[in-house]
Amino acid sequence: MSAGWTLLCSACRGPRDAEGLPGVCAACGAPYVVRYTVAPAPETRSLLRDRRWTMWRYREWLPVREGETPVTLGEGGTPLLRLRRLGERHGFAELWVKDEAASPTGSFKARGLSTAVTRATAAGARAFVVPTAGNAGIALAAYAARAGVRARVYAPRTTPPVILSQVRAFGGELELVDGHIGDCGRAARAHAAASGAVDVSTLREPYRIEGKKTLGLELAEQFGWALPDAIVYPTGGGTGLIGVWKACGELAAAGWVRGRLPRLYSVQASGCAPVVQAFHANADRCEPWSDPTTVAAGLRVPSPFGDRLMLAALRESGGGAVAVTDDALAACGRALQEGEGVDASPEGGAALAGAIELRRTGRLKEGDRVVFFNTAGGWLYRV
Repeated sequence: MSAGWTLLCSACRGPRDAEGLPGVCAACGAPYVVRYTVAPAPETRSLLRDRRWTMWRYREWLPVREGETPVTLGEGGTPLLRLRRLGERHGFAELWVKDEAASPTGSFKARGLSTAVTRATAAGARAFVVPTAGNAGIALAAYAARAGVRARVYAPRTTPPVILSQVRAFGGELELVDGHIGDCGRAARAHAAASGAVDVSTLREPYRIEGKKTLGLELAEQFGWALPDAIVYPTGGGTGLIGVWKACGELAAAGWVRGRLPRLYSVQASGCAPVVQAFHANADRCEPWSDPTTVAAGLRVPSPFGDRLMLAALRESGGGAVAVTDDALAACGRALQEGEGVDASPEGGAALAGAIELRRTGRLKEGDRVVFFNTAGGWLYRV
């Protein structure tokens, strides 16, 4: 049975069928993206009434065949919370947080790894590898365990200890590396080449984006099939930001939402801000960031593979990019925890700090409906 989607190179636009274990484009080395042969009609929304509140309720929007059972731990359906006190304090008419701390394995990485493991195991994969700043490693270990296959995780030695213990708890083969996630990526690719393990690094397979895309699908449904004015996203590897923009475009093209699409804003730490630097330099690629330093492990990505796709999404949406200090993101993390009861990761704190800076400088307007993402639970980072 043929799939209801094909793959298209994001750079040279070369097509590929969906069979097998696609990595990056063989012609130019750029990431593939999924293109569906038929968009779900607006009437399909009525089917959602009888479905569980997980990301797989949107199966017509996802790379899953009819009758196929995905590898799932119940991911998706996370809370969208209005922050009235923080919003009023910082001059927002509407400030919302999409709280991915409620996900299986504690972070938004569950969405992408569920989809990637589903597609790869359906194609016969029995072993996986991933480099991680933390949360992707936990998610891969958990979904590999769910699928009954092996997972190897390469993580910086400086990764928070709770995250490392969670990788081990799910049975992942953990390898610690002296250096940052870029060094881990090189080790992971070498292992994949030597062993045949499927490399599910950010954008080195096409399906993690599709799982992250469900963040945008959920936002639309939670707002009554409307989209916010602005989305503020903490950005490391960028799969989530790319996926949310993909969801916005697909929803609009299919007639599921109407009106202007949201402006997307990337937030990075000032100690590792290659996307911010490239955006303000009017570049279409990022220069590698030397000596990346930040307490937000998920933002310590000095040379993101998806740079071109991220920068395009920011510009196409009319958004932008901002860097925040570690002191600012830590203070905003505490404000979310103590002031609103949201268990914020450092990356979630960064997103709030970025939204506040964007509002202070007038790039976010008082009347805007603004959503930012808390991408993981703060408990993962505590010693």
